[in-house]
Amino acid sequence: MVPAGQGLIVVISSPGGLQYMFNVPYGVGKAACDRLAADCAHELRHHGVSYVSLWPGLVQTELLKDYMAEKGHSEDSLFKQFGPNFSSAESTEMSGKCVVALATDPNILSLSGKVLPSCDLARRYGLQDVDGRPIQDYFSLHSILSHVSRLGWLASYLPSFLRMPKWIITLYTSKF
Repeated sequence: MVPAGQGLIVVISSPGGLQYMFNVPYGVGKAACDRLAADCAHELRHHGVSYVSLWPGLVQTELLKDYMAEKGHSEDSLFKQFGPNFSSAESTEMSGKCVVALATDPNILSLSGKVLPSCDLARRYGLQDVDGRPIQDYFSLHSILSHVSRLGWLASYLPSFLRMPKWIITLYTSKF
């Protein structure tokens, strides 16, 4: 890519790099992916190579499909967290659609070094999942409030275009 003077490298990460999710190795690995994208983008930018970190939403992987089928409606904490939203989760192909859209973007260098949630890319490029479903916007206030037990009722009153600013998420997860 460097000799060609162009290219795109995409690493798959998740919000698990910001807060505890699943276990320690998962969180450390995802935080490292985000940092790798930022640092590599810095070094590769002058060569015309872009490096980004893609954050898919909840994805219907075979592992999660099997897990959800096995647990049914159990009291398992992972099932409680993901079960209600699993039917609207992204297909595994959605990440590929995001990568194709990025690779064909003539202004990809402007995104280099950034963390790119799939819901943001779906909005930016007009993407839908392979079955035509819209991508769940996990930054919409409607989506966020629907997961908060005491405030879930408020979600139905909010339009879906109202979104949580990412700087608030950055402040919320700040370690300093």
